[in-house]
Amino acid sequence: MSIRDHGSQRLFVDGDLGPGATLVATAEQANYLRNVLRMQAGDALRVFNGRDGEWTAEIAEAGKRQVTLKALERRRAQENGPDIHYLFAPLKRARLDYMVQKAVEMGVARLTPVTTRHTLAERVNLDRMRANAIEAAEQCGILRVPRIDAPVALAKLIDGWDGGRRIVFCDEEAIQSSPIEALRGLARGPLAVLIGPEGGFAEDERQMLRSRPFVSAIALGPRIMRADTAA
Repeated sequence: MSIRDHGSQRLFVDGDLGPGATLVATAEQANYLRNVLRMQAGDALRVFNGRDGEWTAEIAEAGKRQVTLKALERRRAQENGPDIHYLFAPLKRARLDYMVQKAVEMGVARLTPVTTRHTLAERVNLDRMRANAIEAAEQCGILRVPRIDAPVALAKLIDGWDGGRRIVFCDEEAIQSSPIEALRGLARGPLAVLIGPEGGFAEDERQMLRSRPFVSAIALGPRIMRADTAA
C-alpha cells in the first residue's frame, strides 16, 4: 500500500496514537463509518491527530452505540508544513467554509479571523471553522490541522504583534505590482498573510499597517479579487 494512498479512508482523532492504542470514534464519526461507508469490525482505515503522524488502524468494534478503532502501525511521520499564519476578514458562511478549506490545503499553520471597518460577517462559528479544517485535512492527506483563533480587531492584533513574524499585507494600492518580486525581497523567516474584507481596508487601517516595520505590502495583480479568491 502506498504511503500516500489517498483512496483510503482517513479520519482525524483527538487521542494519542501508538501501537495498539484504542480510540473511540465520536458519534458523528461512528455514524459515518458504520452507516455511510458500511465499514465493519476488521476493516482498515488511516488515522491522524496532528501530533503523532499517520497510522494504519482497524475497526475493533462496530456496535450500535460505539465504534472503537485500534492503531496498528505508523505509516507517515508527523509533517508540520510551512510556518505561515493566515489572517483574514471573516466572510459569510458558505464562502468562509470554502476559504478555510483552501487555506488548509495550502498548508497554513494558524487561522485568525480579523475584524476590520468593512467586515461584513458579524459572527464567526469557530466550531464550524474547525470542522471544515479537519475535513480538508482528512481529504487532502494533510497531517497538520491548523490552530484556529477567536476573532480579533485589526488594531488590537497589530498593537500586540510579535515583530519577529513579518506580515505580508495584501494591498491593492501597493506600489510593487508583482507579488513575486515583492516577496523575493523579504528576509527568510516566519510569515503571516493578511487579506482584507470585500470592501477593502479603510484608509486609516491601510496607513496603520504601512507604518509598522514588520508589515510588507504587496499587490495580487492588476485585478480586484473577491476575498475568497484572494485567499
